[in-house]
Amino acid sequence: MTQPFSPQQEGRRALRFGLAALAVYLIMTQITLAHLHQIAGLVPFDLRPTGYGPVQARNLLEALGADGQHYYLTRQLPLDLLYPTLFGLCLSAAIRWALGWTAPSRITRVAPILPWLAALADYLENLGIASMIMLWPALPDPLIHASAAASVSKAGLTTVAVLVFITALAAKGIGRLNRA
Repeated sequence: MTQPFSPQQEGRRALRFGLAALAVYLIMTQITLAHLHQIAGLVPFDLRPTGYGPVQARNLLEALGADGQHYYLTRQLPLDLLYPTLFGLCLSAAIRWALGWTAPSRITRVAPILPWLAALADYLENLGIASMIMLWPALPDPLIHASAAASVSKAGLTTVAVLVFITALAAKGIGRLNRA
């Protein structure tokens, strides 16, 4: 049996998952990705929203060396298995909360899916990164291009999902002001 929509419940859910996502994000950006950047002297794959080409991918993997590649596989990527789901749960609930779900419409059905599309792109990016590391040094260019495309998709979909949330939040605020 489906429970009725509760804005308060969605708000609490968004907050709980948002705090968990923030904790994982901070660990990744301040510890694991920072460490990878320090080892290689180059920006890690996860932090390249505009993607990368075969030369950049090979340069990064070479600069990481065996120890850095192992660290990427055993420290960064396991954390990045948690983050996309936490992000999806948080932002999807936040969008539902901001939209209010008062009248089912196309936007109230589609908007909460956007964070999950971003999460899917993040998982595809992670799969690409893991594959590149495991295949190193024999990297096929199509794998690099696919991984880079996933990085660009993740960044674009995340941006759209956040903008939808901000727009819904602004509309909710304006609606409250108009009622006051």
